[in-house]
Amino acid sequence: MAPVHPAVASSSAPILPFRRERAPTPPRLHLSPPHLDGSELEYLRETLASGWLAPAGPMPTRFEAALTGTIRLPHALALSSGTAALHLGYRMLGVEPGDEVWTSTLTFVATVAPAVQMGATPRFLDVDPASWTLDPDLLREQLAAAARRGRLPRVVVPADLYGQPCDMAAIRAACAHWGVPVLSDSACALGGLQHGLPAGHGADLVAVSFNGNKIVTAGGGGALLSADGAMIARARHLATQAREPAAHYQHETTGFNYAMSSVLAAVGLAQLPSLEERVATRRAIFARYVEALGPLPGLSFMPEPGWARATRWLSAMLVDPRRFGGDREAIRLALAEEGIESRPVWKPLHLQPAFRHAPSVRGEVAAGLFERGLCLPSGSGMSVAEQFRAISAIRARHR
Repeated sequence: MAPVHPAVASSSAPILPFRRERAPTPPRLHLSPPHLDGSELEYLRETLASGWLAPAGPMPTRFEAALTGTIRLPHALALSSGTAALHLGYRMLGVEPGDEVWTSTLTFVATVAPAVQMGATPRFLDVDPASWTLDPDLLREQLAAAARRGRLPRVVVPADLYGQPCDMAAIRAACAHWGVPVLSDSACALGGLQHGLPAGHGADLVAVSFNGNKIVTAGGGGALLSADGAMIARARHLATQAREPAAHYQHETTGFNYAMSSVLAAVGLAQLPSLEERVATRRAIFARYVEALGPLPGLSFMPEPGWARATRWLSAMLVDPRRFGGDREAIRLALAEEGIESRPVWKPLHLQPAFRHAPSVRGEVAAGLFERGLCLPSGSGMSVAEQFRAISAIRARHR
C-alpha cells in the first residue's frame, strides 16, 4: 500500500474530485445596440458647461441645421421621439376623427398609432415583394377605387422598413393625382437613398427617429422635416406647448411638450457626421450574412430594388423550413440559447388584435414575410467575430 503524505493524512478537509473550469460565457449579442464612439463626450461637456439642459439653447438648433443638410430638406424640428414627429405630422396634415389614414401593413405600430388616437381609421395595404415596402401599384389602384367611392384618405403614410426606403417617386405620383398628402415614416432609414434622394424625400413631411437602437442615436428623440417652412413653424409652436409670443404665458390653443432636450441633441449632433460610415458598416454586415448563409438551402435575404440604397439597419432573413430543416422560430430559439438576440419580422398590423376591425387590402405578402422572416444582430459596433457567433449558430441548425 502506498504511503500517505503527512500533509494529506493530517488534513480534515475532504478530498474533492477535480473539476474543469468552465469557459467564460460570451456577452449577450444584441439586435441593434447603441453605438457610442466617444465623440459624444465633447458635445455633452459643451452642453453641460453651457447650462442648457431643457429643450432650448444652441444644441437643438445646431442639430436641426445638421439634419437639413443630411436629408436635404430646408426645415427641421428636433423632437422628443419619432412618434411625436408622426403625431405632429398628422396634425399638420389636418387629420380629424373619422378620417382614413392609409399605410403599409408591414410596419411598427407607431406608424399609425397617433392617427388612431386622434380618431382616424387606418387602412392597411400590402407590400411589394421586391422591396417589402408599400406597393405603389396597389396604392394607385386603391386610390382610384376610393375616389369612385368619394372617400379618399386624409393622408398616405409609407413606412421605410429596416432601412429600406419606399419608392417615394411612385407613391408621391399616385397621391398627387388625387391631391392626397404624404407623410413618410422614415424612422429607421436615415442614410438610405431612393432614386438618388434621401429616404422620405418627396413627401410633404418626413419623420425620423433617434431611438437607442437606430444607426444614429441620441438615446431617444426624433425629428420632423419638410420643404414647407410654414408647416414646420406651426409644428414647432405646438411642440412647445403652443405658447404665444408674450411676456406672460398666453395660449390660443393647447400644445405638447415634444421639443428635444439639449442633452439628446448633443449626442445626436456628435453621431451624425459618422452616418455614412455606419451605413457602410451595416451594409457590410448584411453582405457577410448573405455570403456565409446564402448558400444554405432554404435561406434568403431581404431584397434591394435597383432604385434604392438600403441602410440595412437590420439584416432580415427568410427561412423556408422544408428546405432548411427548421423554421424561423427554431432558429430564433437556437440563437437565444447562445445568448444571441434575434426577432421575427414585424407582425402585420392587419393581423394585430388592436386593429381587428380596421379595413385592409390583401396582406398575403406581408403575412408570408412575418411567417418566415427573422431579423439578425446588425449593430454597427459588432465585431466580425461576434457576427460569426450568430452565423455559426444558424449553420448548426441546418439539417
